[in-house]
Amino acid sequence: MTMNRNIFVILILAVLFVSCNDLVDPAIENLRYKSDTYNTPNFFLGLLTNGYARIPNKDGYSTFSDVATDDAVTNDQIANEQLTRYRQLATGQWSASNNAMDTWTSSNTGIQYMNIVLAEVDKVKFSDDDKANLMFKDRIKGEAYGLRAIFMYTLLQAHAGWANGKLLGFPIFLTEETVSTNFNIARADFNTCTAQIYQDLDSAYVRLPLDYTDITSNAAIPARYVNAGVTDYAAYNRTMGVKFLGDVSGRIVKAVRSRVALLAASPAFADGSANGSNGTWENAAVYAADIIKLKGGIAGLPSYSYGVTWYNNSTEINGLSAGSNPQEMIWRSAREDVGVTNETNNFPPTLWGNGRINPTQNLVDAFPDKNGYPITNPSATYAITDPYTNRDPRLKAFIVTNGSSLRSTTIDITGKTSDGINKLSNSTRTGYYMLKLLRQDVNLNPAGQTKQYHYTARIRYTEIYLNYAEAANEAWGPLADPKGYGFSAYDVIKAIRKRALGIATDPYLESIKSDKDAMRQLIHNERRLELCFEGFRFWDLRRWKASLSELNTSAMGISISGTVSSPIYGASVVVENRVYQSYMLYGPIPLSETLKFSNLIQNDSWK
Repeated sequence: MTMNRNIFVILILAVLFVSCNDLVDPAIENLRYKSDTYNTPNFFLGLLTNGYARIPNKDGYSTFSDVATDDAVTNDQIANEQLTRYRQLATGQWSASNNAMDTWTSSNTGIQYMNIVLAEVDKVKFSDDDKANLMFKDRIKGEAYGLRAIFMYTLLQAHAGWANGKLLGFPIFLTEETVSTNFNIARADFNTCTAQIYQDLDSAYVRLPLDYTDITSNAAIPARYVNAGVTDYAAYNRTMGVKFLGDVSGRIVKAVRSRVALLAASPAFADGSANGSNGTWENAAVYAADIIKLKGGIAGLPSYSYGVTWYNNSTEINGLSAGSNPQEMIWRSAREDVGVTNETNNFPPTLWGNGRINPTQNLVDAFPDKNGYPITNPSATYAITDPYTNRDPRLKAFIVTNGSSLRSTTIDITGKTSDGINKLSNSTRTGYYMLKLLRQDVNLNPAGQTKQYHYTARIRYTEIYLNYAEAANEAWGPLADPKGYGFSAYDVIKAIRKRALGIATDPYLESIKSDKDAMRQLIHNERRLELCFEGFRFWDLRRWKASLSELNTSAMGISISGTVSSPIYGASVVVENRVYQSYMLYGPIPLSETLKFSNLIQNDSWK
């Protein structure tokens, strides 16, 4: 496996203490070994921090893998930049040695760090209080198991695939790797991998609080610790309290389980995860429902400003205290210092931005009419001559179109300004700019720049509601509620669309509510809209086992002339073709790894 094989020997690289005698005396080496961590808990926790540092999308916003789908393109042509690599992948340059979606090294390194944590944590002294020491170790083990499960899930998503008639995952290493470790082991089958992930999630959940909160009395100490002799609630707060908000918790573990179950149940993986509970739609629905019930059912779905435009909710973001979660968030990154990076990357040129992410006409057309009908439906009010009027409000919230008002500026795509199609290297290629994830109160004007706080959404409640809708529809149909949750797939989608569209009745939804196939298409589309630009669509298309024609749907743009106040819209135009092969439903194992290890079988057809 490609990773730092010296982790097990040296935990931190040498730090040289220098003085005025440097030229005469050799520097003192400060080499740290595992044994040094046993009485230095903060040093030991650096191992856990290395795990958090490898969480996918841990900082910034999204990886923007949407530019490798029919939802977006990029104007970025900088060599080796991630967006450029996604563009190359989508246009025919995806290979086992050139894989912009590769997580093999990062995830396996994360697993190695967690294996070390789990092997060594019992040797570390965190507190002179034996009971506090017990709880510290419990929490750290729980976090390590949870992080290891996340890395394993990431490996499945990016690298699981069929080889020689079997659906394979990754080689499972559960102990610290050393120079004597046999790295040349076969990949476990998909079902064994998911079983191991579930086992890790179970091991995490029993050790972690559902949420990190401070309790106010001894009566509130969990039974697990009462039975272990803990009698001081202050000790519990020191080890499991609110100060640890943002770390892996029981609620986060439940959300990861929902993701794993949805992947395993999906068409691309279901055949290889049969003969057990690892790949059933029912289990995926149950795991998502567990979280939705904690949120209060349908009534718990956050409102529009909290659940749809959360990224631009200035009052909420600016008021976040350390670790506290906005209404929509199950897990988020720390609130970043005030900055303008994402806006600099993506605002239109007239607002001093680089317009790097360009939504496609394909995505724009996926937003329904304001009455909920697809724009191709005869009952829609959509007019091709005025395509952005009477549309789903999410279109205006997520995408800059011709005539959009942004920071009191009317964006002109007709070609009269630098915002026009292909006017400059940082102009749109499609006729659209991304607005989602950007704070509109950021000002990039060099004469008076205004910065704002941001944070990264790691897991949102809306994702979990959509997970349930998809799984429940497949397991039981649109209307059924066999578990007595008080909500069905239909109920969830109705609530999400009512929040978005602001309509009391939804005639299109009502017309299909008994049709499982039509509901599936609607759920897929709602997921496409709600989670756009957050790194989901590339993987969703693959787990849904999309047809080759779907994967190769060209990224389209709009043709436009006239003026911003009197635009003339023409036919859609091809901006960028997609070039995928049928075997590319599954990503490859890195070529370098298969060359090193003879037992590491490559997924079918990859070279």
